[in-house]
Order: sequence, then C-alpha cells, then structure tokens
Amino acid sequence: MSNVEFKLVWDATGDRLYETGIDRVVLFPFSKTAGTKYAAGVAWNGITAINESPSGAEASAIYADNIKYLNLMSVEELGLSIEAYTYPDEFAECDGSASLATGVMIGQQTRQHFGIAYRTLVGNDEESTDYGYKLHLVYDCMASPSEKAYATVNDSPEAISFSWDVTTTPVPVTGFKPTAMITIDSTKVDSAKLEAIEALLYGTAGQSGTDPSLPEPATLMTLLGVTGATGETT
Repeated sequence: MSNVEFKLVWDATGDRLYETGIDRVVLFPFSKTAGTKYAAGVAWNGITAINESPSGAEASAIYADNIKYLNLMSVEELGLSIEAYTYPDEFAECDGSASLATGVMIGQQTRQHFGIAYRTLVGNDEESTDYGYKLHLVYDCMASPSEKAYATVNDSPEAISFSWDVTTTPVPVTGFKPTAMITIDSTKVDSAKLEAIEALLYGTAGQSGTDPSLPEPATLMTLLGVTGATGETT
C-alpha cells in the first residue's frame, strides 16, 4: 500500500451528484406579432420524457505527407424527442394542425416553430433532489409528424402516449458560436439572478403581473451580468 496522501478525493460526502425527473415544462409558440419572436408561454402538462439527442461533431480525417494531418469536425446539431400523455391547444399548430371551426381541427398544415423550457432535478447524497435543479431553454424548435396508436379498451388499460421528434436551429450568442440550448444550474447561479430568470420564464401574478416569456440569449447575458466570450460575470 502506498503511503502517499492523494490530493484528489472520490465520493466525498455531498459530492455524489445525479440528475433525475422532469417538470415545469413551458411551451413558447412562435409569435404572429411583429417584433416579438415568441408568444406568451403556456404550461405543458403530462410530459413523461424529453430526450436530448446531439448529432454531428464527427471527425473527418485529413491525410498529407503520408501521415494523418488533422481532423476536421462537422457541425454539431441538437435534436429532441418529446413524450407526453397530452399537449396544450397551442401546440396544435406546431404539430401541423389548424382550427377549421371551434372544436374542429384539420391536419397536414404548415408546422410552426416553437421554443420550450423545462426543469430537471439535481440531487446529492445528503439532500436528495432538494439539492437543486437545472433549467433547460431550447430555441427555434420544429416537430416532425408523430404516430398516434389508438387501441381498444381492455383489461390492461393504458393511456395513449404521444411522441415527437424535434429538430432545432441555433440562435446567435454574442461572443460565442450559435446555440439551440442554454442550461442554467441553480446550484451555481446567484439566487437573485435565478429568480429574475424564472420570473421571465413562468410569468408573475397580480395586478402588475407579466406573461411567461422565453428570454433570448442576449437577455440572459444581461440578467446574468455576463461579459465577453469567457462567460465571466459581474
């Protein structure tokens, strides 16, 4: 056995972290009002899973002088798959439907873009899931057609589960490459700044209340006091 005392410590109390769950899902349909990219957010109930599926970022080897000269990396893209038992009425246009009359929908229409925000829980070995959470903000999404499997009621009833494959288009971020997702960790972000972000995302109640809105990266950078391309905060 070595008598050397290592600087690194594994599995220290409080450092055994994990992520689980998904809640507080908000849908932000594209706005039809000039000057506003996203309409007011609406709560999306019944979400069972959102799977993040990055693709791309693959290496293409370049050879010269009889050796491997360098690797060129392809562009990385973000895809999602959403699974839910239901969806808000505002998602109908995002799913290629349009209202023909009250209570009457038609399909195969132009699919609208949307944004989405959701929360995952961060736990550790001391506080379980009370330790913290992460906010995931996803921009410029578009849903693909999905299968809806209707089955007869039987002795083992199940609720119909809907699912959509979603593609994204990155949006500009000053000082950085464009991105389709921003993740905010409550265990690391200043609590006052986090509260201001959540007030935008979820809206505020009361006479002077505000509608839920999806903040653009520039707005988030201002709220967080981010300066330059290093991610430093003030």
